[in-house]
Amino acid sequence: MLALQAVLASPYPLLSLLVLRRRLGSLEDLVLPDGLPVYVADEDVMAATTGYDVHRGLLGLAGRLPGASPEELLARLASRVVMVVEGVNDQENLGAIFRNAAAFGAGAVLLDPTCSDPLYRRSVRVSLGHVLRVPFARLSPWPASLELVRKWGFVPVALTPSSQAERIEVVSAELQGSRVALVVGAEGGGLSAPVLTMCRAARVAMAGGVDSLNVAAATAVALHCFGGDR
Repeated sequence: MLALQAVLASPYPLLSLLVLRRRLGSLEDLVLPDGLPVYVADEDVMAATTGYDVHRGLLGLAGRLPGASPEELLARLASRVVMVVEGVNDQENLGAIFRNAAAFGAGAVLLDPTCSDPLYRRSVRVSLGHVLRVPFARLSPWPASLELVRKWGFVPVALTPSSQAERIEVVSAELQGSRVALVVGAEGGGLSAPVLTMCRAARVAMAGGVDSLNVAAATAVALHCFGGDR
């Protein structure tokens, strides 16, 4: 229901709904577009349609919007903080990154060409619909297009568990008031070497014996440290 409410509050057009008969009453408090097709089904039909349990008795179909270029996005951005994401293909992690961006006031999420589609249903669900309101764009060619972020006045700060990196609280204190692009990579390999050479490296201090944080958790810590428009 939260994701559906997010679609209705976003510029993305809602095209149709598929609803379990027993959940039909939950639509009464929503203002749906005039003429919206609402298809009603029982559990067996819903299960046969979706293949497995991916819903809470309600599925919506929304239309995409033309994607903004990173230049257009950065040109109109007022926020001091943006997220830059490399190689994150786990849809739940990507959705959580967008949720964190919304919670801590990051103005946009910029994705490298290999990241998953943030409008994939699982990312939308995990983000609580915030992928529909946090602007995003693809950076290409990668990683050369990181220079575009720098051109618009953002200092790229790479999150890495490396012991050679500065503590994040030191970096955030030094960059207070500056525009910052927080750069994160996929779990496992982390950020690529070329990207790390283009950024200032920062680490979240952890207890001994812990290799790293989940990328979504690290993003939340970093956004809290640097602050956004909140």
